[in-house]
Amino acid sequence: MSELFVASLPYLIALGRCIFAVVFVMQILPMLIWAERKGAAYIQDRPGPNRAHVLGIRAAGLVHTLNDVVKLIMKEDIIPGHVEKRYWAAAPVIAMSVALCTFIVVPFGDNFMGYDLKVSDIDGGLLFVLAATGMGVYGVMLAGWASNNKFSLMGGLRASAQMVSYELSMGLSAVVVFLIAGSVSLSTIAEMQAGVAWNWTVFTPVGFIAFVLFWTAAFAETNRTPFDLPEGEAELVGGYHTEYSSLRFALFFMAEYANMIVASAVTATLFFGGYNTGIVTPAWLREHADWVLVAAAGAVPVLLWFAFEAHKRKQRPFYQALPAGDARLKEPMVFVGIWLGAAVAHLGIGVAGLMGLASKLSLDFATFGMMSGVFESLGMSAETQGTVFGPDLVTAIVGITVLAVKVLFGCWFFIWVRWTVPRFRYDQLMDLGWKRMLPLAIGNVMLAAVWVAVFPTGLLSTFFGSK
Repeated sequence: MSELFVASLPYLIALGRCIFAVVFVMQILPMLIWAERKGAAYIQDRPGPNRAHVLGIRAAGLVHTLNDVVKLIMKEDIIPGHVEKRYWAAAPVIAMSVALCTFIVVPFGDNFMGYDLKVSDIDGGLLFVLAATGMGVYGVMLAGWASNNKFSLMGGLRASAQMVSYELSMGLSAVVVFLIAGSVSLSTIAEMQAGVAWNWTVFTPVGFIAFVLFWTAAFAETNRTPFDLPEGEAELVGGYHTEYSSLRFALFFMAEYANMIVASAVTATLFFGGYNTGIVTPAWLREHADWVLVAAAGAVPVLLWFAFEAHKRKQRPFYQALPAGDARLKEPMVFVGIWLGAAVAHLGIGVAGLMGLASKLSLDFATFGMMSGVFESLGMSAETQGTVFGPDLVTAIVGITVLAVKVLFGCWFFIWVRWTVPRFRYDQLMDLGWKRMLPLAIGNVMLAAVWVAVFPTGLLSTFFGSK
């Protein structure tokens, strides 16, 4: 049995990484739907979704996202008689599949127990991202053509022209990163940016220009405002997905948000260090994993304050106006329990870090008084080295958390721009892509070549001898 397990371990690890990549995207996706609604409400000075509840729990409108899922599942799946059925049905599947596949080369940590923290170790990961991004247009084009609808066809044509136009600038911006890093592997690019934040690509002049161009092109590739002309409601009804309903429409809807997540993850990896904290290296985290756990206890006062604020919500007019026995009256206390539970968990993590420090410092158990029994029950001796959770696990959790924070910030930027900037006219969109961004991207590649020739090891290394 043990030999079978050892033989199948590489396959199990590969399966686990695949599952994690899908879960990473799919867990953020419903949060983005909620953030889109609440963000729009905040910008437009209105409450946003806040009424639907399950057993009295509204969760600031998160339950509305669950309602959407149920609604789309229960809606009739209408198949128009005039569509090319096979291609029409395949289009939303292609759109969602491509969005998920792009994430497989994004590293979400350096390694864990000797295994790379990414789904596929492709040397040309950056090239794969560009190729997969180009594949995304096929779902939209196929939907527009197979619908046999002039509005859908115009939406598909707009999407194809738009994506081709902006892929050029995106690809040339990625070339700048390739020149600076000397590799097209996303893992190597992330490793190059380890350490302090000024090692990040965005903090070089050519890297900053490349980031602006790449990020702008990402808006066009994801069909987000102000580049959402393929689904311009005022002109094309619903654009390429006019003829879709139920879960088929939901796949297009989800693919847009999945593309936002992947675009933010790739941008974070190329320009903002990916899983790197910008303060210390992963090697430092491994060496000081116990101190990292102790630092986690610093969140306890913040979580207790959240619990206190949740308790104060009972005094709000909304709850005062509810009749006695209404299920929503218990919501504040539910969140008090959640925040207190999180505070206890962080306190436990801090204690675990202290236990690891105690073993490293070879302190006598008697020094800890009442804690000595806890140490002994865990089988820890004074000579035991390493944190309770394991340096690799701590480093992996920190890396995944850092990448997730950067991704969420990028997704919020997508939402912020959507509800702030008006949609381009189509001629403005084409002018920006071909007459402004493409010449600038070509010039930036030339500047990057000069930059690498003058500062082959980076600006700081050239002048100060260290990175």
